[in-house]
Amino acid sequence: MSDHVYKKIELTGSSTQSIEDAVQQALNKASKTLHNLRWFELAETRGEIDDKGQIKHWQVSLKVGFRIDG
Repeated sequence: MSDHVYKKIELTGSSTQSIEDAVQQALNKASKTLHNLRWFELAETRGEIDDKGQIKHWQVSLKVGFRIDG
């Protein structure tokens, strides 16, 4: 069994739909330039409120771990 080394980065995703969609948006974008993505953890959750008190948009910061090649 080989040992693995991981790197952890922080991303921020946003969505007008949901927290889950904001996470997925960030992961979709990151997966276009990074590989071996393995896990994520939510660090912060924020939202914007419109003039009527309704949620206008979600923003999440997440930490993403990926395995280093080699």
